[in-house]
Amino acid sequence: MPTGETVRMATVLAAAGISKHYGGVYALKGAHFEVRAGEVHALMGENGAGKSTLARIVAGSTRADSGTIAIDGRAVRIASPVDAQRLGIGIIYQELDLFPSLTAGENIVIGNLHAAGQRMEAFCRPYLDQVGLECEVRRPVSSLPIGQRQLLAIARALSMSARIILMDEPTSSLSEDAAERLFGLIRDLKRSGFAIVYVSHKMDEIFRLADRATVLRDGATVGTVEMPSTSAEELIHMMVGRQLAVTARRERTAADPILMVRGLTTTMLKDVSFELRHGEVLGIAGLVGSGRSELGAALYGLDRIVSGSIEARAAIGLVPEDRRLQGLMMQMSVLENSTLRVLGRVARFGWLDRRREAAELAPVARDLALNCPSVDAPLNRLSGGNQQKVLLSRWLLARPGVLFLDDPTRGIDVGAKQDIYRMIDELAAGGAGILLVSSELPELLRCSDRILVLRDGRIAARYYARDATQEKIMAAAAFGDFIDGARC
Repeated sequence: MPTGETVRMATVLAAAGISKHYGGVYALKGAHFEVRAGEVHALMGENGAGKSTLARIVAGSTRADSGTIAIDGRAVRIASPVDAQRLGIGIIYQELDLFPSLTAGENIVIGNLHAAGQRMEAFCRPYLDQVGLECEVRRPVSSLPIGQRQLLAIARALSMSARIILMDEPTSSLSEDAAERLFGLIRDLKRSGFAIVYVSHKMDEIFRLADRATVLRDGATVGTVEMPSTSAEELIHMMVGRQLAVTARRERTAADPILMVRGLTTTMLKDVSFELRHGEVLGIAGLVGSGRSELGAALYGLDRIVSGSIEARAAIGLVPEDRRLQGLMMQMSVLENSTLRVLGRVARFGWLDRRREAAELAPVARDLALNCPSVDAPLNRLSGGNQQKVLLSRWLLARPGVLFLDDPTRGIDVGAKQDIYRMIDELAAGGAGILLVSSELPELLRCSDRILVLRDGRIAARYYARDATQEKIMAAAAFGDFIDGARC
């Protein structure tokens, strides 16, 4: 690994004139950017702008139609991930490319040119420790929460002796404390001379970490800015090409309960009790492993209930944390994924009516600003953010009275986040009860009426959102019973 203090050196990677099209739709049109050693370089843009496609081309998992890539000023050909690995390029994908049926160690060594002839434990342990992942090398990946899988993917990239590391939304599944560990790791890598390409929609992360940022819009490079001399407003304007209207949370009044949970206990949850009211957004906070996602699984009937009761006065819908593994059929079309829950409504005499399906989806897709070449396009052709919108559209069409949203804006750009916030407000205004899990505390404070904080499967604190702060929530999540939560 490179060592020594941070030294701004010559450009180590330069991509120029990169174009890529799928059918008649261009994902990239002559895009360009460059990154230096000892630099964190952000790639920014709305969903579908081409950020992830550009990262995959540099990493060798996607081939460009045209353009050039140079490493240390020398033109190179990257036709596969193995080519990229030999050139010292590693990537952490937003949608993790791990093998759930294999162990953590096996995921690190498989296809790793540097692991040959070494004992798996001795080779893997230093990299797991480096990212703060305290798990056994032989632990199956399927048993790891998604946040820990993200850390495993980072450890794998480091194990490949990469000196150029692309990170595509690396904190999208991490809790606040895990994200802080990652930020410390990135700063260490930067000081050691690594070049980090950081793809993220989170402005606070970009301003904390990045030295420069390149903005893409509609597949083309808009420009590159120095972070110390720019502002969030300038970046947003470059990304969307327009002024972004930021919505404020609507005040909501209390109504009758629509969901009552008493003493809910599963293998993860312990004696969880709360009520959700018509027209209310109840935020769920907590660190990774606190039981946030498990609460949704229990309410939706995916996890066995050991004791306690759930009384629901309306149907319950679930938007899961891991959209690819738990929510979407990637080879099926946008339309097929969206209408799965309402097939009876769009059928005639037992046959699906494609026109009626498309007509049902059209207003929902418009409200969500879904960006896709066609509703018949396979889902794996869409960006991660637009895949998330398809999953949301499924439940908007189904119109459940209670909707559990597990990190619904993960991988969503700043403009689309406002669309999601507006959707949450409109659902609540229509009388639905919303349970909102989010790893972003400002988002919880923006959207919620009340907030429950989970720790080790128990409710550690309860707050009215108007009385809560990020500091209070984090303290309750980290220290639990040592903190006095405001009862609500």
